[in-house]
Amino acid sequence: MGKKGERVAKDKTAALEEEARNAAKRAEHGEEEYQCGGILEQDFSELCTRAGFQDFPRVVPRPHPAAPLAPHESDPLMEREGHTALMRIQAKYAYFRPTIQVELEHEDPKSTREIFIRSWRLEEKILGVLAKCLPALSHLQAIRLWKVGLTDLSLLSLISILPTCPNLKLLLLEGNPLPERSFYKLIGEDSTLAHVSLRNNDIDDEAAALIGHALSSLRSSNKTLVSINLSYNHITNTGAASLANGLRLNRSLLSLSLSHNRIGDEGAMKLAEVLAPFALTHTEVVERRRLLLEKEFQERCRLPQRHSDAKADRPSSHLSSTTLEKLQPAKAGKVTAKKKEPAKKEEKGQAGGGAGAQAGGAAQAKKEELKQAKKAIPAPEQKAARGKGTKSGNKDKRSQVMEEVVIEATEMVNPLLEHAEHRDGKVFLPGNRVLIYLNLIRNQITEVGLKAFLPVVEQQAWKGASGGKGPVGLLRLSLGKNNVPLDSKTFARIQELMVPRDPLPRAAKALEEDQITAM
Repeated sequence: MGKKGERVAKDKTAALEEEARNAAKRAEHGEEEYQCGGILEQDFSELCTRAGFQDFPRVVPRPHPAAPLAPHESDPLMEREGHTALMRIQAKYAYFRPTIQVELEHEDPKSTREIFIRSWRLEEKILGVLAKCLPALSHLQAIRLWKVGLTDLSLLSLISILPTCPNLKLLLLEGNPLPERSFYKLIGEDSTLAHVSLRNNDIDDEAAALIGHALSSLRSSNKTLVSINLSYNHITNTGAASLANGLRLNRSLLSLSLSHNRIGDEGAMKLAEVLAPFALTHTEVVERRRLLLEKEFQERCRLPQRHSDAKADRPSSHLSSTTLEKLQPAKAGKVTAKKKEPAKKEEKGQAGGGAGAQAGGAAQAKKEELKQAKKAIPAPEQKAARGKGTKSGNKDKRSQVMEEVVIEATEMVNPLLEHAEHRDGKVFLPGNRVLIYLNLIRNQITEVGLKAFLPVVEQQAWKGASGGKGPVGLLRLSLGKNNVPLDSKTFARIQELMVPRDPLPRAAKALEEDQITAM
């Protein structure tokens, strides 16, 4: 451990010791531990005071810019008070004071929906206070942190807080470069976040490789992340290839933004390759075979259990005569012995005048009449004529089995178990058709990289037009402002194919994800 690590460890130990002393003092004075009530302003202030903070950030509503006045309009209040310049100065300096800005879902102070912290250092002590406050915010959905000076150590503390917020789905962490590149820990297999933004964090190829591995690997995959924003970083072809590898077996990510990076044709081709049918590697083929054998074994284990359940639920009144004979062999022997005597009498009757033959013919005719009558009865009535009480149990059982089948069908299937094609001695998967938005604006892609995307777009557009079921593939592909000539036929063709698939209205097309200010 270096000197810096030792200093950080000492600071953390000192903070823990100070907190223990404060707790001891409160215990001496008979003070009970504070229970947060879900009002962030009140809870944060009380906990900071109890922790011995002399000065701490205030919790304030998030300011929204007022709509500009028309040229012929004026603000009567400002004119009446005459404090325009003074209020501007106050607002300017208040803007840079450390605050925790909140946005409420409605007027109830307990309905904090989003938290905004910007431009001040979020220390370990403050994170400790937030760790007690945030779990009480039942409406909290988003935390936005911009240039708050997080370190790799404090990021771990933040990650430990996230699972305690049940409805938290969005984390924006921008302007916070980390020396140890720990961003991938936000999207681990146990993460519950759906949206993560890591813009402007100096993410390089090494950090991108860790993020790609967190998206999916041979044995694990993130199943909750829906969108990730990696724009305004330092990702090159190597990092793009690592992210493409993460998309091979990931089937949850819908949106990936890589705008304003350093990705060239090689990285673009890697990304395009994973969106089309691709060949499995040797290790992936071995894993696929293992999963198929495991699945087959599980299905074989389920079959005897289902058969035994079906036999246990079968009503006794539906047992056939042969089954009864098997279950009662001794009685069956007696019955057959008794039936032999009438048979002998019938033989004697046939020798005397054929009376037994006439009786047999009448019995046969009666059987035929019963068969015709059964055929005349409609199927629903025939089913209803059978035991009603005994059938209800079977129907309930069938409905339970159907519910189990539906639940199993909705579970995410491992991509290695998808329907594959065998060509030229290789196994091909259909490709990632779950990703619907890919943003590659302002990179270093040329006409060569665009030509790699063209067949992918054509294939997905054709399958979408043919009405195929399942994921439809890219609905939006942003490739503008790269090293492509204005008269590029490839770019024009891609735009022609993507415009009908784009679900956003035309007015929103000019607003790309990387151009919207998050704070």
